[in-house]
Amino acid sequence: MLKVSSLSKTFALEQGEIRAVDDLSFQIDPGEVFGLLGPNGAGKTTTMRMVLGLLEPDTGYAEVDGVRTADDPIEAKSRLGFVSASDGVYPWLSVREMLIYFADLYAVDLTLAQQRIEELSAMMQIQPLLDRRAGTLSTGQRQRVTLVRGLIHDPPVMLLDEPTRGLDVVGVQTIFDYIDHLRQLGKAVVVCTHRLDEAERLCDRFGLLHQGRQKHSGTMEELRSETGRQHLVDIFVDLLRDERSSDLLQKQESI
Repeated sequence: MLKVSSLSKTFALEQGEIRAVDDLSFQIDPGEVFGLLGPNGAGKTTTMRMVLGLLEPDTGYAEVDGVRTADDPIEAKSRLGFVSASDGVYPWLSVREMLIYFADLYAVDLTLAQQRIEELSAMMQIQPLLDRRAGTLSTGQRQRVTLVRGLIHDPPVMLLDEPTRGLDVVGVQTIFDYIDHLRQLGKAVVVCTHRLDEAERLCDRFGLLHQGRQKHSGTMEELRSETGRQHLVDIFVDLLRDERSSDLLQKQESI
């Protein structure tokens, strides 16, 4: 389970303070896929960095499978798997060597690591690639290896940051199948994306962020009931339009 409670983060810039995340809370249970959605600058990446323990929140906390990241960051990270659009492979290592290396970083026993490599490689259909240098792989092949790497230590919580960016149709379907498999394994999954059409197909629940705040949350049916709209893209267009109208009104009142 992943729990985020009253999470906030402000950055001091030359032009003033920017509140990147503002009092954000959500909970994801085992076997659930949660879409953390929003346009660029909504606060998605800052939230992910705080959950990963890479950035300290000003207020609130993130709790990974019962462990707060601020209290025991190493243990919390050991319970997280992370996959991003960047493949992050080591080009001079073979795929097998690289996966063993990452398993060792998480203190996975070598015998167990080898067993997991075989099982996950079969699932992601990369067995023929295991003894090839990672630097010789295509973009789609590298992405499959990255997906295996994210599960090598069998974490209960998975974070996927823009996982389909730059992929072709086959690569996108691979990601969809992977997320379905994570759901079947009982993982708590966060999908952070601005691809609303994909999120609508993949996720069980959603948190819609704008300017650091969660504007809507719930299942698709709950969002439809709340907003009167049928699709996420329509909900977001309304949200952005309302925000811009509000900003314009405030500017007019200040004149």
